[in-house]
Amino acid sequence: MIKKYSVKKLLNQGKFLLNKKVLVEGWIRSFRYSIFISLNDGSTIQNLQIVLSTNNKLDKIIMKKITIGSSIKVIGIVKQSIGKKQYIELQSLDITIYKLVNPEIFQKSILQPKRHSFEKLREQAHLRFQTNIFSCIMRIRHHIAFSIHKYFHEHGFFYLHTPIITTSNCEGTGKMFQITTMDLKKNQLIDYAKDFFKCKTYLSVSGQLEAESAALGLGKVYTFGPVFRAENSNTSRHLSEFWMIEPEIAFYHLEENINLAEKFLKFVIRYIVENSMEDLIFLNQCLEKWKKKKKNSLLEKLELILKFPFKKISYTETIKILDQEEKKKNIKFLHPIIWGMDLKSEHEQYLVDKYFKKIPVIIFDYPCSIKAFYMRMNNDGKTVRAMDVLFPEIGEIIGGSQREERYDMLLQRMKDTNIDFNKLWWYLDTRRFGSVPHSGFGLGFDRLVQFITGMNNIRDVIPFPRTPNNADF
Repeated sequence: MIKKYSVKKLLNQGKFLLNKKVLVEGWIRSFRYSIFISLNDGSTIQNLQIVLSTNNKLDKIIMKKITIGSSIKVIGIVKQSIGKKQYIELQSLDITIYKLVNPEIFQKSILQPKRHSFEKLREQAHLRFQTNIFSCIMRIRHHIAFSIHKYFHEHGFFYLHTPIITTSNCEGTGKMFQITTMDLKKNQLIDYAKDFFKCKTYLSVSGQLEAESAALGLGKVYTFGPVFRAENSNTSRHLSEFWMIEPEIAFYHLEENINLAEKFLKFVIRYIVENSMEDLIFLNQCLEKWKKKKKNSLLEKLELILKFPFKKISYTETIKILDQEEKKKNIKFLHPIIWGMDLKSEHEQYLVDKYFKKIPVIIFDYPCSIKAFYMRMNNDGKTVRAMDVLFPEIGEIIGGSQREERYDMLLQRMKDTNIDFNKLWWYLDTRRFGSVPHSGFGLGFDRLVQFITGMNNIRDVIPFPRTPNNADF
């Protein structure tokens, strides 16, 4: 029986398979001189060269039919290539056509061998997996996800599946997508007691609160799943449906939480550098052409993350730095620097990109007035044990805190921030049964993919983006 190989495995093991008969399948990326086929099956950015035989009657018939994008099966003999671009090639013995592509249809698609705008690629999102740039991003996305599970598994965390359907907003603010089986008519009073869950329900914005309750029994847990936010935001960093990683750890204080975030991020980036270099090099070459950036800029950016410790400063220190920089260098921020303000992207970008020269920054001890109710209050009564991790170009990539483990303090914070504690009675209840200091954070998975791949828009690092006015495919 002839053994089937992926293109990646065949290219990697080709020198051990010389003169062996093998089977490969894939899509035709190019067809040159009516004899050379470039075949790709998605397993790698590299193509396998198929050489047709001019003496084979079947190959002559195939030559007349073949179109770019067509899917085929090839049985052939592995040979050392005389060309410089590849070590091996496949001498065709037999070709089976699965599906030919109509040339007229092909010319109207994004699969033509030329550069298309990312906006155009999004219009044909069902086809963009077949393009070099998008298949490259998706392979990296897979390896990032795998490395995340690998890190937590190796460090004693348990993977937790938290609900997607919820009755409460974890953050206490922001719009949520409502779900219902009822016919919602305008100006009609809705009796939710007749709805599927007998109450008003939404798509979740976070699995944190449920993960906290699990951590108080399992010690270390993490979630990795989709979350949903209904803000009408069309920026290059926001999606309506996106993926979050949320570890929660019992007996963890803020300092340990900060260290975990840094070690975790470095582990993931190191894993990608070691296991996705082929795709990173391709992306780096694309960025050089499109953004006219210096050579190896993407790779250097990732190496910089691994090389130096993250900068760690308090919110109060951050405000002082920004205020001094504004006065000293005559910088005009759109939003005035005042203690108690919520830092804007212009402040975060200046701090990371300019002041700390593209070294990630972890800011901690934020004012309680701008942070969520569940964050532990500091002794000063003004700040909470919160922390944000800021990355170059992206801004905030992680938000977390030490959680408020004291029942009375948590209840008071919920009252102060108008949180309906009747809905969150169970969350309060966890503070009455062996409550301990505990911490956690949320990592925006898609933002991490965006940073690692160097893409400008977050819509280009997720298979089918969901944004305002866009729910196609």
